[in-house]
Amino acid sequence: MDYLKNRSEFLFIYDIKDANPNGDPLEENKPRVDEETGQIIVSDVRLKRTVRDYLFDIKGEDVFIIQEKDENGKLRTKEDRSKDFNDDPEEILTRCIDMRLFGATTAIKGKTFTWTGPVQFKFGRSLHKVDGPILVKGTTVMPSSQDKKMGTFREEWVVPYALIGFYGVANEYAAQYTHLKEEDLDLLMEALWKGTKDLITRSKFGQMPRLLLRLVYKEKSDFYIGELDKLVKWMPKEGLREEEVRDIKDGVLNMDDLINTIGKCKDKIERIEVNVHQRLTTQPEITSSLRSIVGADKVKVLQLS
Repeated sequence: MDYLKNRSEFLFIYDIKDANPNGDPLEENKPRVDEETGQIIVSDVRLKRTVRDYLFDIKGEDVFIIQEKDENGKLRTKEDRSKDFNDDPEEILTRCIDMRLFGATTAIKGKTFTWTGPVQFKFGRSLHKVDGPILVKGTTVMPSSQDKKMGTFREEWVVPYALIGFYGVANEYAAQYTHLKEEDLDLLMEALWKGTKDLITRSKFGQMPRLLLRLVYKEKSDFYIGELDKLVKWMPKEGLREEEVRDIKDGVLNMDDLINTIGKCKDKIERIEVNVHQRLTTQPEITSSLRSIVGADKVKVLQLS
């Protein structure tokens, strides 16, 4: 069977408003913040959870790393989960898309199996300094116990606004070990976009995908640009400080460095996949710029709503 043959790079940008992009359970579930730069930090684990949930709940795909409880209400372990696949490593890879994408380590019949995931993401960071986080307090209508006559107080941490960028790579060599296929990456692209948009928990509702870019390199090129997130710059409108931004229309995403860098290595690129939200303004306009540099036939505009 043919597994992934081409290396890829991903740039995924989304924003969040009045919500918590990634709470730290050791810090009262506060959003993670780099105290030196004022940037919001989101772990790769949070992004992978978004992908897994979408693939499992919406697409009906088998997912290995999922939170399940047994009949006694206890969380099932990875070892418990492997029994659902007859303790067969090959069956796990064949059926579970998240294992093919992200890999994992699990023990099967006393033997440890480690699969290095072909797809890896760095921690995401906001592309600007963020205001907050802010502690919001409120009350609930219903009391928490029978002896109370009024609702209880609640509080939660949110950020007013953050535009967050993730960078990732799909490695064709690791793909041979997890049996990753091109169709799996198609589903990954869909899950990144639609899964982020479909998050409807109170802490995550308010996230919106803005830009998704995949650079697919020619087979056996052994090349990739690296750090695509460092090649874009969020530029607030004149008169606005970074932390005063509250909407995607409060600025533009400057793509000059990214476009110029792609132009320098266009001979190594097989194709580019891109999806841009209608409310995002890029400078220059990214789709037409890419078509101009690498050729219109090499740029695929994804139909992700």
